[in-house]
Order: sequence, then structure tokens, then C-alpha cells
Amino acid sequence: MGRAVRGVNRGIVALLGAPVLGPLLSKVFAEVEYVGRRSGRVFRTPVNFMKEGDEYVIRVAMPDKKTWWRNFLGEGSPILLHFREGQLRGHATARRDEKGRVTVRVRPDSTA
Repeated sequence: MGRAVRGVNRGIVALLGAPVLGPLLSKVFAEVEYVGRRSGRVFRTPVNFMKEGDEYVIRVAMPDKKTWWRNFLGEGSPILLHFREGQLRGHATARRDEKGRVTVRVRPDSTA
């Protein structure tokens, strides 16, 4: 499954840069960049987001099959959102609700 997911992710990133579909997809997709909590490596992955007030909200689909969001549990961690128009630095926190759903909330840095 990992190879298939990487293929889908690459496809989404490619479409975000496409001249016709890119502007449409960029309204709901961005790439998140973060530092792995255990490895210290920098990772990037595309995510579906929505804006709620000043925050960006990422609802993680199939969270038990993904690990990236765990970097933002507890007090959270810095994150960089890559949009078609530019970047936004912020602080992300992940929460799992009583039904097992995971939401990552990104609060933009005050200097952004």
C-alpha cells in the first residue's frame, strides 16, 4: 500500500502545479512540511484542508494507516504549509476524538 500512496501523493502534487487544475485544487489541497519527531528528517506530504476563521483544518482520512499527524500530538509542533501562491508558517496540533477521527489544526504564526 505504501507504494500506491506515494504514487497518489506524487500525482496530487503534480496536479497542484498544473495550469488548469492547479488553481482549482489549490483551494482545498496544500503540502505540509514538518520535521519528524523521531527521525529529525524533513517530510512533505499533500493534504486536503479547509479554512475555519484564522486556522487551517486538516481532517486526516484513515488516520490509523498514517503516521505524519502524530508529530503534532500534545503541545503540537511547527509546520509549513505550501500553497500554490506561497507558504505559511504555523503551529499545528492534532487531536483524536472519541470516534477515532483525527483533526490537525494549524494556527498561523503571528509574524505570518
